[in-house]
Amino acid sequence: MLRFLPLKLGRLYRCLKLLFVIGLFVILLMNTHNLFASFQKNELTDRRFINLNKCPACFGTSWCRKFMNGQISFETWGRLRFLDVFNVKNVFFAQYGEPREGTRRIVLKRLGSNQELTDIDQKICKRATGRTRCDLIQAMYKTEFARLNGDVRLLTPDVVEGWSDLVHCPSQRLLDRIVRRYAETKDSGSFLLKNLKDTERMQLLMTLAFNPEPLVLQSFPSDEGWPFAKYLGACGRMVAVNYVGEELWSFFNAPWEKRVDLAKQLMDIAEQLTNNDFDFALYLLDVSFDNFAVGPRDGKVIVVDAENVVVADKRLIKQNKPENYDVWYESKFEECDKEACLSFSKDMLCSRVTVDHNYYAICQNLLSRYAVWRGSSGGLLHDPPPHIAKDGQLEVLLDECANPKKRYGRFQAAKELREYLTQLSSTARQRLRHHCQNPPVSHWRLT
Repeated sequence: MLRFLPLKLGRLYRCLKLLFVIGLFVILLMNTHNLFASFQKNELTDRRFINLNKCPACFGTSWCRKFMNGQISFETWGRLRFLDVFNVKNVFFAQYGEPREGTRRIVLKRLGSNQELTDIDQKICKRATGRTRCDLIQAMYKTEFARLNGDVRLLTPDVVEGWSDLVHCPSQRLLDRIVRRYAETKDSGSFLLKNLKDTERMQLLMTLAFNPEPLVLQSFPSDEGWPFAKYLGACGRMVAVNYVGEELWSFFNAPWEKRVDLAKQLMDIAEQLTNNDFDFALYLLDVSFDNFAVGPRDGKVIVVDAENVVVADKRLIKQNKPENYDVWYESKFEECDKEACLSFSKDMLCSRVTVDHNYYAICQNLLSRYAVWRGSSGGLLHDPPPHIAKDGQLEVLLDECANPKKRYGRFQAAKELREYLTQLSSTARQRLRHHCQNPPVSHWRLT
């Protein structure tokens, strides 16, 4: 009976997609007038649409000139406002044009659902006036976001600890890095908070509390080799990031060699975010096929949703030496009936030097047989070729990485899995190179 469960879930998913398409067609017929109006107007030049009118209760203004000049426009489907009901995450694809560089695709994010954005407005008003509605701009100056005025020299852990995952356990070194690399100011490069304007300080703190993803992308930029999408800028409550490519889910049924390469990169990301020269451990708390994308040219895997990332400063942990700080921490495997679920303790992630969380998250939710997404199971490395399946090594390593049977088994399994995937990927590239250099010869008989 259980054997047919993935099949039934797959059929259910396809039926839901069909119903979605039919519903979309009906909505199109009902909104014909609005349809033509949407294509004639570039709403990204509208201050109210991008919530520029709510600043400093916003995410920044560094890209406002580009928005106001019409250099950014929604792609076809993004222009249809009645489709926003399906776009719960408020993520849009757009075209960005420069006179000398031409146009390119970018991603626009509101960093939250409409309800979440409304909630933050109401919280700001309530803290300032006791009411849920107010003059938002005036209210910002009466909240904790304005408490750090020009007399405050540094952004310190005691002020922002626990505001979001990024600062669940912040060190002074991390906060200095965040301020120094803050991109929504013309005078970036200084870790002194007093060098920011009042509005810039409030925007930074607002972002840190509501959704710190832009600050993760700025503090750990792709230009320096971190596996995150490139941050471009913001205007009001619309943030622009570089378009990476198709989501990882699009490669679930790709050729085996491609999936092996992607799996190897995912394990490399887990290693890089756990152990690096900067002694910052970045733990991914939300790992799913939708939160990674693959570059169309270089095939590089990138994290495209960095909202839920805990950053632990290993140097601070070694310095403070909390209880059992030097004991290896093993994440606990727990089966659940939901997609992309993980078990973790943020406090433990913040108090141990050696942690296996990232290996656990990647193996369980993306690579192993425990991975379930959109009605499909088996993980990215499902259905290996017969000779690999017969060997059994891959299955053993994936199982031990996701659900270890030995103490500290995941650490060793992750290391061996990276090595094994590197070997498989290298073998696949050699075969491809040999095939290209020695293409099959067709024998034609002249008559």
